[in-house]
Amino acid sequence: MQTDVVVLGAGIIGVSTALHLQARGRSVVLLDRRGAGEETSHGNAGLIERASVVPYGFPRDLGSLIRYGLNRSAEAHYHLTFLPRVAPWLAQYWWHSSPRRHAEAAKAMLPLIERCVAEHEALMREADILPMMRRIGWIKGFRNKAEFQQAEEEARATAALYGLKLDVLGAAELRAREPHLAGDFVGGLHWLDPASVPDPGGVTRAYAELFEKRGGRFLRGDARSLAASGSGWTVAAEEGPVTAREVVLALGPWSGEIYRPLGYRIPLAVKRGYHMHYRPAGNAVLNHPFYDVAGGFLIVPMTRGIRLTTGAEFADRDAPPTPVQLSRVEPEARRIFPLGERVDPAPWIGARPCLPDMRPVIGPAPRHQGLWFAFGHNHHGFTLGPVTGRLLAQMMTGEEPLTDPSPYSVSRFGW
Repeated sequence: MQTDVVVLGAGIIGVSTALHLQARGRSVVLLDRRGAGEETSHGNAGLIERASVVPYGFPRDLGSLIRYGLNRSAEAHYHLTFLPRVAPWLAQYWWHSSPRRHAEAAKAMLPLIERCVAEHEALMREADILPMMRRIGWIKGFRNKAEFQQAEEEARATAALYGLKLDVLGAAELRAREPHLAGDFVGGLHWLDPASVPDPGGVTRAYAELFEKRGGRFLRGDARSLAASGSGWTVAAEEGPVTAREVVLALGPWSGEIYRPLGYRIPLAVKRGYHMHYRPAGNAVLNHPFYDVAGGFLIVPMTRGIRLTTGAEFADRDAPPTPVQLSRVEPEARRIFPLGERVDPAPWIGARPCLPDMRPVIGPAPRHQGLWFAFGHNHHGFTLGPVTGRLLAQMMTGEEPLTDPSPYSVSRFGW
């Protein structure tokens, strides 16, 4: 089989890229070992995070470093045996999280972040699933008054600087928006610009179905079979070999299995995460995605129930699951919201592909003609899937890009 482009990876990044290339007249094959949206794109909070204009940086205050170092935090957990392997990456992450470099990362990511809701909205309209988009924002709840006051000051400054909508909620206002919420919350910050969906994996599948409906081919295959072939590339699919002039590498945390054998040294790491669904007890309703700052967890209303998500786990990508954080936060989550029985037979585990400078790789591979990269979106893969797809398709087809793509170039790592 011959095609113009093979996109490796059917997560939100790969599916969105395939759709945007298809819309620009390219014949596209989407290839994955599994179905669309069954890996990292399935297990997130479903947020389209328009308000996270400042990337998640490495903590630099002593208190946080001590708390994380003791390995008892709900926000971060690590496997002791994995530390020697991840320590060089963590050192780079810490270095890039200095105030100046952190600000540079925020500036680089802003053109993508500020378009994220509009780009999802466009694809959801085309896929006829626009009612899945909930324009309700998300709420950050505080139990400590001093912490709340400091966060309010910082949030107001961020909102003013970036033109974001923010409601500052007192305790009574928070209860009004979440009547079934319990606990000693003194207030909250309600970011209004973000959207959310009740099934991020379902959204990704709907985008893939739109791609196929428009004539695209979605094949099962092994991306590790990718090889240069004449002036193009070939990859093995169940239906037989596929040959293409160009290839997009959008395999998220598995991208290294392709670029490393080709000679690229890109500092990609993974942060593992877990989630579990619960039935609401009685007539309890959660109206918004809600982050408990003191508890270090997020609860989100989803199609399958209330999704409880954990912080980051630093461990080998393929190590057996160790849902320590979920065990720590579930009792606290039950204290603030009436959760019923678990819905899932076991906690879901996934891996977020992360780069230490808090921005993805989007663009051409400098040493291989026709090879393109799109991975490493840190905590914002679902948020940035459609806008990444548009930007990369513009670059690949010679169209004027929506923003300067140089901040996302792999050349920043020495290539």
